[in-house]
Amino acid sequence: MSPSRRQFLHTATAFAATTGSLGLPAAALAAMGPADKYDLLVKNAYVLDPSQNLAGRRDIGIRYGLIETLADNIDSARANRVLDAGGMLTTPGLIDLHCHTFPYGSAIGIPADELVAHQGSTTVVSAGDAGANNLAAFRRFIVPASRTRQFAFVHIAVAGLAGFPVPELFNIDYAQPEAAARAIAENADFVLGCKVRMSENVIARHGLEPLKRAIRACELSGVPAKIMCHIGGVQTGELMSQILDLLRPGDVLTHCYSGAPNDAGKFTNIVQDGKLLPAALAAKQRGVMFDIGHGGGSFDYTVAEAAIAQGCLPDTVSSDAHVFSMNSVGVPYLTNVMSKLIGMGFSLPEVVTMATAAPARVIARIPKHGTLQVGAPADLTVLDRIEGPVEFVDTRNNKRSGKLVLKPMHTIAGGVAFGRPYQSPFSVR
Repeated sequence: MSPSRRQFLHTATAFAATTGSLGLPAAALAAMGPADKYDLLVKNAYVLDPSQNLAGRRDIGIRYGLIETLADNIDSARANRVLDAGGMLTTPGLIDLHCHTFPYGSAIGIPADELVAHQGSTTVVSAGDAGANNLAAFRRFIVPASRTRQFAFVHIAVAGLAGFPVPELFNIDYAQPEAAARAIAENADFVLGCKVRMSENVIARHGLEPLKRAIRACELSGVPAKIMCHIGGVQTGELMSQILDLLRPGDVLTHCYSGAPNDAGKFTNIVQDGKLLPAALAAKQRGVMFDIGHGGGSFDYTVAEAAIAQGCLPDTVSSDAHVFSMNSVGVPYLTNVMSKLIGMGFSLPEVVTMATAAPARVIARIPKHGTLQVGAPADLTVLDRIEGPVEFVDTRNNKRSGKLVLKPMHTIAGGVAFGRPYQSPFSVR
């Protein structure tokens, strides 16, 4: 990276750290006077925000799309609109780090806003739906029309997932590092890096080459860029260790608990013969992010239980939502996957962190994203905790019992509720 580009990125990062989500210095945002009103007041919320060790009843005042006030009690007369949370669990807006939200372009995409009612997500990350050749269409036509915040990993294959179900990397010539690097650099405000799928049924016998090209694209881009690496039935057990060894601190290993076999029916993921690969633990220890990416075929209880018991815990929870996975028996909406992890013994604050502050750190584009701190984007998810016996199923028909399901009740993005109370004029975002 040239000195001038390094200087620019350093300056931009410093600027972002001292500004609100409107791009204005925090000190320049108008102070709220005694006669001013909140745009929206969320009353009677049981707030759980692990980022600030906050758990308890609060009212939340929202103004200009930001969290203005958290207090024990705020008079309803001080707000233009009031949403009564009824004592339900209220968290920072849920962030789904692995989605497919390029409808009409990726062959498997779902409109991001259609997921909101089912999983309360206020931010999603498109996991390689678009490559260098069609990222502009995603950016110009899909992202602006969505109320859900959207980010993306650009696929190393130039057309992304437009050719699905035809495997995008049987022909390795589709993996073009220079084109992907340009797409990353020119769209660095919302592109996080490069996506690559490393399953044998996607890359055939190309070994490490697709991953090497994706890493090369990140390096060539000249901007901070991460890999999102999809696993599940890689060609050989040895290749799985080699993939793990190549991943860098901050890169994301998605489908981390996949039990999908390779083309020969062999299990070649991070747990083999019941044992966690040493390379997986080493990757975890050097800062590779382990992401659930449940989907329709990529979460196996037996793999997850063995990996967790041997020290490889998940960092982020995600749905891998697309038109096929959401029709599968595992029903992997983000809140359902969170509920499965609670059933496995993770605490509610741990799971909320995996769906808020942790993926926000991967995105690293918005100050205070994934929190309910004053000055943070006013993204909130209100959840009902439905207690009672429940049976969960993974993607390989393994079943486990649980005692809690999280159900989305209200979602607020950028200070505007999905549904009542409606804002007038309606959101311009």
